[in-house]
Amino acid sequence: MKTKLFKAMMIFSVLFSACQGNNKGPGQAQKGKPNFADDLTFLQKWDQQLIVLSASGGEAKLIVSPKYQGKVFTSTAEGQGGKSFGWINYKAFDQAIDPHMNAYGGEDRLWLGPEGGPFSLFFAPKKEMVFDHWRTPAAIDTESWSLVSSSTKSVRLAKDMELQNYAGTQFKINVNRQVEILERKEIEGMLSIVLGDKVKSVGFKTTNSLRNTGDFTWDKKTGAPCIWNLDMFTPTPETVILIPYKEEAEGKVATTDYFGEIQSDRIAMEKGVLYFKADGLSRGKLGIPPHRAKPIAGSYAVDEGVLTITLFDVANTATYLNQEWTTKKDPFLGDAMNAYNDGPLADGTQMGPFYEIESVSPAAFIPPNEQIVHNHSVFHFTGDKTELNTIAEKVLGTSLARVSTIFGQPKK
Repeated sequence: MKTKLFKAMMIFSVLFSACQGNNKGPGQAQKGKPNFADDLTFLQKWDQQLIVLSASGGEAKLIVSPKYQGKVFTSTAEGQGGKSFGWINYKAFDQAIDPHMNAYGGEDRLWLGPEGGPFSLFFAPKKEMVFDHWRTPAAIDTESWSLVSSSTKSVRLAKDMELQNYAGTQFKINVNRQVEILERKEIEGMLSIVLGDKVKSVGFKTTNSLRNTGDFTWDKKTGAPCIWNLDMFTPTPETVILIPYKEEAEGKVATTDYFGEIQSDRIAMEKGVLYFKADGLSRGKLGIPPHRAKPIAGSYAVDEGVLTITLFDVANTATYLNQEWTTKKDPFLGDAMNAYNDGPLADGTQMGPFYEIESVSPAAFIPPNEQIVHNHSVFHFTGDKTELNTIAEKVLGTSLARVSTIFGQPKK
């Protein structure tokens, strides 16, 4: 079964890259590495409602798009000319609409799950779970969202949608999403840290709600959706994803074979922290089950000195959905968070490179007019490495020195 699933996913990946019209070679980043101003200028051509949020002082900024499903496309800690932290797929914008998925990128986008399984939202009833039948619902892929309100610090967006799952259940859903940029004091409070004068920072919080606007209760017979936050970032040769986990919990630490088993020299577990190479050179995905998950993950680019942290809700005893493309596994036994490293496909093409840190909510087993809420926040820090190390040790439980040596010296 694993072999068949792996082959199916590889076929999906090859076709998916081809349909995006991307002919980049392995590990090739976008030329010129656009800064925040470059990305803003580009995106303004495609979304006239584009919103820029700014923290006090004006250096911390982020871009939110109502047209592109409420995405936080990117952020910066150093003003218009500063480094842009989100991965944006420039080539996807002027392509014809793809029937499967339109990969515009984005530092934080909102999807709904499950992707696969007997209650999938991405496959029509009775259709075989193969790429030809895979469709991302338009409401979370191509349709615009309504701008409810906005200010210089926050924006609220909403979308009403009707979705059918693989079991034939017709859901009526309202999704409401608030994005707010955080001041330095708010960042310090959320992460229980103190930021020194030698560190630049940007942080934002997303509050995502999913409401049952239908006339029946969602349960294990009908199936139920979940909220899914996905963060896409640009990799470097020395970027490592860092995932703290509960050492004392029993059972496996991580699912490491979503797209075939991750190579042993790309993943390590030590003292309650999972390390995963995020260099954009080898495709692999992993997930942490809810009983092992902590509400925190991050990454560090040793070569660029960028520390990234994500903070999200986790309910350790709740029911999470299995999102794999199969009806043979328990649909109510899934992971609470995931990480992905992009890489070249068999034909040498590649959609990215990018890497992802993702979090999901438990299944929304709720009656009419009730809702679930999922919080997911993102933070970036640059500057003095001693101060960055203090943050990493406090929040992620590891030192930057260990991050830089866990996989040995990078290849030149």
